[in-house]
Amino acid sequence: MPIVVSIRQLAKGQVRFRGELPVPELDIDTLDEMLQVREPLVYDLAVQMAGAQLLITGQLRLILDCQCVRCLRAFRHELLLSGPLFSLPLEGEDAVPVINECVDLTPFLREDILLAFPQHPVCGPECPGVPPGAAKGKARGRTATHGLKGASVWSELNKLKL
Repeated sequence: MPIVVSIRQLAKGQVRFRGELPVPELDIDTLDEMLQVREPLVYDLAVQMAGAQLLITGQLRLILDCQCVRCLRAFRHELLLSGPLFSLPLEGEDAVPVINECVDLTPFLREDILLAFPQHPVCGPECPGVPPGAAKGKARGRTATHGLKGASVWSELNKLKL
């Protein structure tokens, strides 16, 4: 169920939201095989009116299942956003859509979460990377010299008649 705030309720004062947003409702497609979202978003939000804007503060917590880009080891990363999260204008050309006097906060939360994703997840600062010799025998390592039996790649290219 999306996180929707009523403008009428906000006219009376601050509104608090606490709970979990399931992964399907969060609708995050990471487009990155090194990051997966498998657990719900845990949120504790306070929404209030400030003139013609909604101010959203609080905390967002999401656990990511990651794969280290250096050593390929699986690990979990806690994404924690807290404090003032964002403000949404209710008037002007950047105004958020208000449907039946309600504003859906879910797309804006999703945007903040995506911006906080690690771009290159690493299991730790001391990660040594792939151990030496671990890539030996992999197809990628054999294809560059496969079938040349000691001959230089450049010498083979020089034989081409272009």
